[in-house]
Amino acid sequence: MFFHGNFPYYFTVALQVLCVIHCLRRGKQNWIWLIIFLPLVGCVVYLIMEIIPSSRVRAPRVDVGAIINPGGKIKKLEENLRFTDTFNNRIILADAYLETGQTDKAIELYENSLTGAFSENEHVLTQLIIAYYKQERYADAIKMAGKIYHNPQFLRSQAHLFYAMSLESVGEQDKAEAEFKAMQGRYSYYEQRYQYGMFLLRNNRDEDAGKVFATMLEEEPHLSSMERKSARAWCAKAKAELKAIA
Repeated sequence: MFFHGNFPYYFTVALQVLCVIHCLRRGKQNWIWLIIFLPLVGCVVYLIMEIIPSSRVRAPRVDVGAIINPGGKIKKLEENLRFTDTFNNRIILADAYLETGQTDKAIELYENSLTGAFSENEHVLTQLIIAYYKQERYADAIKMAGKIYHNPQFLRSQAHLFYAMSLESVGEQDKAEAEFKAMQGRYSYYEQRYQYGMFLLRNNRDEDAGKVFATMLEEEPHLSSMERKSARAWCAKAKAELKAIA
């Protein structure tokens, strides 16, 4: 009876402990006060905003058919668009173009889709930042980032990384570094941290770059199997750069 009567209390405390541990491991200490003073609400908000999205990022669905025959997938998507010209079909095809290096075609579809109710579509704007960077249209990437910079998801997005690199490419070194620093966090953001280290190397700050790479490698053994799989390639690159610095 004692256990059942107090189960909600113990469950909330356990959830608090788990969320606080996750905060500390991920360098997100700003959430701790919300979790402590609004136990259940704070934990639920933290789960929705931080844990669930990152889990989705670390466990993407794999389209085996597209890997084996990417041209076949694109042909099918092109046929779908010819048959039914909808916003959704255009963006799915544009995403496939971007993924397979057909950046000009992707940009054309994205730009033509920014009309009416979809003129400020966050996914399209995000993808355009990446596409513009790949085409060395850095000023356009920076301008596009300004439209979604304050959106909560932008900080975690790959587009934020391309925005930082675009700033560097146009000579805005201080602004670029501020954006790279905004993407730092323990046990996460391995691609962003590796790219920050490379930014430091390009600016002749080898010692600072070495610290970034060394921290990444110190964390790697403590990652879960899923996290390690996602971080492996970037940690391998960091290890190679650290060796070159030494």
